[in-house]
Amino acid sequence: MTQQTQRDLVAEYFEGFRTSDHQRILATLTDDVEWVIHGHRTTCGKAEFDGEIENPAFTGSPELDVQRIHEDGPVVVTTGEGRGVSVDHGRFRFAFNDLFTFRDGLIARVDSYVVPLP
Repeated sequence: MTQQTQRDLVAEYFEGFRTSDHQRILATLTDDVEWVIHGHRTTCGKAEFDGEIENPAFTGSPELDVQRIHEDGPVVVTTGEGRGVSVDHGRFRFAFNDLFTFRDGLIARVDSYVVPLP
């Protein structure tokens, strides 16, 4: 078996979100992962992270288009656009920027910045 690169793991992470595949996402993370959704919420550990994968405020799986990827040492930065469905407000679009910090070959921290689009 070949070892996955950091970019491979980030691709797995996004594909997991596109299909709401909890196990696929969780397999890319350290047990003590921290997810900071700036301006909204911080989760600590896989159990809390798992609860945000299919947040009850949204329905279905998001559409995520990663447009740029940059890697520098233990950090992979992605930018892109997405679409989702809010339970209260219906369909919406957003731009995102995610910074993935790696430790021991897995994602240890995700910093997410999300901006609504018209």
